[in-house]
Amino acid sequence: MEKTVEEDKKVEEGIGEIEERLIRVRRVFTVVKGGRTIGFNALMVVGDRNGRVGVALGKAKGLIEAIGKGRRKAERSLIYVFLKNNTISHQVIGKYEASRVLLKPACPGTGIIAGEAVRAVVELAGVKDVLTKSLGSNNSLNVAKATLEGLKQLKDPQKVFELRKGKK
Repeated sequence: MEKTVEEDKKVEEGIGEIEERLIRVRRVFTVVKGGRTIGFNALMVVGDRNGRVGVALGKAKGLIEAIGKGRRKAERSLIYVFLKNNTISHQVIGKYEASRVLLKPACPGTGIIAGEAVRAVVELAGVKDVLTKSLGSNNSLNVAKATLEGLKQLKDPQKVFELRKGKK
């Protein structure tokens, strides 16, 4: 079976099999002159379980359109996460608005100890063993974004050591 041009472009760009997960759907009502109109918010997480993950909120009049918008926005906001042996390299605290999420590395076999929003983000990032604690606000959008901010802080310890060594 030959690869198409589109598949070749995806391989060159590093876009593999991207999974998506719906964290939350909300019905929202807008009060207008003629009554109320209904809309939807869909909080989506996408990732390749290999160190790339993105989070976004899609809004539209229809549910399917909101989910599609959220997925496309999340794909555009993908970030790369440094992983070390199926866990994170060091402890971090991610902050977003009033939410804070503590992420701690865990021993192999521990699994993902996390709430719904944090679990979706770290699973699709490719983390298999991690301990987490949600602090502050429990709004799922803010918790998911705080988790993403925490994952952005992760650095390769070897590179940090080399940078510090060079500053002397």
